[in-house]
Amino acid sequence: MLKYAIIFALISLVAGALGFSGVAAGAAGIAKLLFVVFLVIAVVFVVLAVIGVGAARKALK
Repeated sequence: MLKYAIIFALISLVAGALGFSGVAAGAAGIAKLLFVVFLVIAVVFVVLAVIGVGAARKALK
């Protein structure tokens, strides 16, 4: 997902440099949305990993 966010950010930069402001704004919006979704999923996985490590330690004791 981060890969697609970077791709859309690059599309936005190229489109903005060439003067296509509408396409640039749309691609930038999509890139922001994908980046936020990536961050949320990453935080969820980190929390689940921390909880899982705690559960594994309790099971081993």
